Amino acid sequence: MTGSRPPRGPALAAILLAVVVPLVGCTSSPEPAPTTPPTAISTGAPAFSSESTTAEALAHFDEVNAATVAANARPGGRAVVDALVAAGFDKSTMQVTADTTSIGRDADSVQFSVLWGQDCLIGQVSGAGYTSQTAPVLGTGACLVGSTRAIDW
Repeated sequence: MTGSRPPRGPALAAILLAVVVPLVGCTSSPEPAPTTPPTAISTGAPAFSSESTTAEALAHFDEVNAATVAANARPGGRAVVDALVAAGFDKSTMQVTADTTSIGRDADSVQFSVLWGQDCLIGQVSGAGYTSQTAPVLGTGACLVGSTRAIDW
């Protein structure tokens, strides 16, 4: 059978147009998003208080100590304690190591801490700069191991 086939191209194009064109009108355009007025965005750290979480207290502790070290790269224990007290930490919960060695030389580092609930905020200042961490309170109820000096000023 050698018949000739009718051309399919124009017929197929006509069918596609007949189906697609009406469907284009059925699509909906997306609705614009409602415009809301701008709201204030908090940019500061939460206010520090005795109710602050350990993470919030550590952030405040770090902020205070960074400022102290910026003013004096090797502050003594008293300067650190005084700055922390001025920033709202309770002096009676603090410990600090000696500024000098047993033979009267400057200590290589000074460690200090604040008892914060069942956690300790621990800082150290040395020639390498300032570092901090949190740790659970020791079984003794203290934060620092070893000898500390009296905070009697």
